[in-house]
Amino acid sequence: MNQDPAHDPGSVGLVTTQAITLFEQGEPLRLDSGAALGPINVAYETYGKRNSDSSNVILICHALSGNAHAAGRHHAADTKTGWWDGYIGPGKPFDTDRFFVICSNNLGGCDGTSGPSSIDPKTGKPYALDFPLITIGDMVRLQRELLKHLGIHKVLAVAGGSMGGMMALQWVLDYPDSVSGALVIASTPRLSAQNIAFNAVARQAITQDPDFNHGNYYQGPKPERGLSVARMMAHITYLSEKGLHEKFGRRLQNRENFSFALETDFAVESYLKHQGSTFGKKFDANTYLYITKAMDYFDPFPDPETTARHLKSVNARLFVMSFDTDWRFDSSRSKELVRILNLHQKNVSYQEFHSPHGHDSFLLPDHEYQLSIATFINRLYNEHMRRQPQKDSHP
Repeated sequence: MNQDPAHDPGSVGLVTTQAITLFEQGEPLRLDSGAALGPINVAYETYGKRNSDSSNVILICHALSGNAHAAGRHHAADTKTGWWDGYIGPGKPFDTDRFFVICSNNLGGCDGTSGPSSIDPKTGKPYALDFPLITIGDMVRLQRELLKHLGIHKVLAVAGGSMGGMMALQWVLDYPDSVSGALVIASTPRLSAQNIAFNAVARQAITQDPDFNHGNYYQGPKPERGLSVARMMAHITYLSEKGLHEKFGRRLQNRENFSFALETDFAVESYLKHQGSTFGKKFDANTYLYITKAMDYFDPFPDPETTARHLKSVNARLFVMSFDTDWRFDSSRSKELVRILNLHQKNVSYQEFHSPHGHDSFLLPDHEYQLSIATFINRLYNEHMRRQPQKDSHP
């Protein structure tokens, strides 16, 4: 990471996405499906400096369409910062003056980490649908290997929103001795039938696109129309009715009267078409299929016996956060997780925040939300410092 003094003091400045290859020799990564995968490329970014005992490391997990670029800018003329730039940087909740923050692109992604669009070394062609199905557990397993490669065996905290919150919870369950605390934000311990249905329709929109070609579209036209429709539908679920009304209402787009034709009459239509079109051009359709399927599979507490087994060794402090207008993963999903954790006497706190922005609230600036994150992280670090042996001050 390089600091750029031209940017504001709350920015991490100019950053570079780094890349490494793991599972290049020896054992491949064993996946929950039973398949094996290797070598695996991993893209990641870091912000701040690691202290001498690596006790200030925070791992950030991104949501479905995110990537490793969580903060800062890639070049001086870059008009867009990382996806969580409001929360990562000097003096921000994930304070890079104090903490070493890491974010990697998830397994199955299309922004530098191996996924369906990556080249299969056995064939020299993109994996496409020959890429093995993956789970949230597989994504976390790869993240742990990345941290081990960097010489990090325990993190102060792991944090994420939406699917990133699922990953934060998976970390606590799979590696209880490697995590001091976790922030599970706007997330859920399992997808509801409604959410699985949304994902199923999105996948159908992609696979029914004439250009999908059974996933082998990399040498020709891409299924941008299907992916665009999938994104348009998903984007509706990320916003709230109140937020949509306040932003668009029934306002017409570039016209004073109805067209009385099948055209884009309303501003909200134009907005969704733009969001879908932009996403369809930059994201990989196969990755969307794989990641939504991984979210469908996530269910760490399917029955009382499995729940007890998964939580037996958990000793991390958890902070579960939700937003009152989020209907994609509404607050009842977070409360369900809190109830399970409380039932098993785990150290968990919960807070619901007011926001008009729906599910996307976890990405947007909010003073109370920012303060709560900072307070939790600082508490974790102070507890760690108190546990450290005191040096004898006598000669």
